[in-house]
Amino acid sequence: MPMLGDLLGAARAGAGNFQAWLRVSDPALAEAVDRAAEANQVTATSFVRAAIADFSRFASEEDWATLSSNLKRTDDPGTACLLAMVDWRLMVKTCRQHAHEPHTGDLADDRP
Repeated sequence: MPMLGDLLGAARAGAGNFQAWLRVSDPALAEAVDRAAEANQVTATSFVRAAIADFSRFASEEDWATLSSNLKRTDDPGTACLLAMVDWRLMVKTCRQHAHEPHTGDLADDRP
């Protein structure tokens, strides 16, 4: 099994191609990413990269345990990791801790 750092690096590197792949494999999720990116005034690629960073910084131990467990059951851990992080980011979009500031994609400094 690949090391987590390798998975995160591959996810960051593949973020630009992720949305095109996602449009084919899961159009509903691709649309959700597009809507979230537009709402945050960033590109879909920037949103995906932010999802990776946000998960790395803010995911709970339970989120990490779930991710680790899921990676053991897949033949493509890089894609599974990226999908899980994007899905997680979409689910926490109402939490101020995970909100983006307009135009920058940077995390807001005001924590809950």
